[in-house]
Amino acid sequence: MLLCLLIAAPAVFIRITGAHIAPVAALFVFGASVVAAAFLLAWAAEAAQKDISGALAIALLALIAVLPEYAVDLYYAFRAGSEPEYTHFAAANMTGSNRLLLGFGWPLVVIVAYLVARRRRQQTQQQSGALKLSTRSRVDIGFLAILAVIAFLIPLLGSIPLWFGIALIAVFAFYLWRAGHTHSDEPDEFVGMPAVIAAMDAGRRRVTVIMLFVVSAAVIVSSAEPFAEALVESGSALGIDSYFLVQWLAPLASEAPEFIIAVMFALRGMGAAAIGTLIASKVNQWSLLVGSLPVAYWFGGGTANLPMDDRQVEEFVLTATQTLLGVAIIIALRFGWLSALGLAFLFGLQFLITDTSGRYLLSLAQGVLAIGYLIVHRRHILPTLAAPFRRPRGQAPSEPEPVQAGRQ
Repeated sequence: MLLCLLIAAPAVFIRITGAHIAPVAALFVFGASVVAAAFLLAWAAEAAQKDISGALAIALLALIAVLPEYAVDLYYAFRAGSEPEYTHFAAANMTGSNRLLLGFGWPLVVIVAYLVARRRRQQTQQQSGALKLSTRSRVDIGFLAILAVIAFLIPLLGSIPLWFGIALIAVFAFYLWRAGHTHSDEPDEFVGMPAVIAAMDAGRRRVTVIMLFVVSAAVIVSSAEPFAEALVESGSALGIDSYFLVQWLAPLASEAPEFIIAVMFALRGMGAAAIGTLIASKVNQWSLLVGSLPVAYWFGGGTANLPMDDRQVEEFVLTATQTLLGVAIIIALRFGWLSALGLAFLFGLQFLITDTSGRYLLSLAQGVLAIGYLIVHRRHILPTLAAPFRRPRGQAPSEPEPVQAGRQ
């Protein structure tokens, strides 16, 4: 914790004193500050599960873990309200982080869980090479499936209307309420820094968690603006496309702690819990984050529609088809390592295909694969789509956890 605070200190000092540094230096100073604060947030959020158990804790953990990303993205949307040149950056961070989470994060967890299973010589899991999810995951997958379909309205409309954003925020509120009424087992043992915090007595633990939330939030808020500006200015200074830096470097910095936590879960034989957290993060991104963009744009002085140019439409189509493919793969509550490698391959392929027609062809390929998976998993479609709307069973006894990679 002290190390994270020391890493964040230079950025806070620069903000307090109003000192100016070169764009590239600012990129590293404020980027490191965001990463350090994200670690503090992630530790506090995981330790908070000691007092907030169940599916709601997973949903809140996923929300808190992506707060740094929200701060940067909403800054661009707010500035775009009065300065149109920032408009195309508003969606860049969101689409990059969204694809990074599914194309890199999901496969990483599955592969790590599979390797752990092999090391522990669990023959039954090795033969299938699949990570099995609990049926309770249908609620999150159902929300993500619905949002994946709704997402295609954005490129069709060519903008994100304010009413559409408010509707997405309402979906997130319903999702959070639904998660709070979903029964789940108590969290497994904690390790690392969350274990230290969770071992404290109730009073000290809650004060520590609250203080970590407050301090990390203050660091993120103070660093978001200069970090976002440094991304744009560094692109010009280094001769790199600023859009590329905003789309990939910022999400990589803000989501690094979330990936590390997910990998730690997988290494502990909790692959299903790791995937569950990343699925919840995807729901947060497609509902609260996308919904907040036109709201921030409007508050920044913009109109009731956040406009998008051709490049952003292309990015949203690519992101939406990837999400649909991810849902189609896990809708049967199984995630095989071959499917994980396929997702990772398609994610990497987009960096080699830079022209518009090629990226639309890649989107088409992802859509066709998604339809193929849905045909194979067709008997799981209706139960999954209906799961978010079923009457919650808050006190119903939990079913036995299925065998998952790394733990039996």
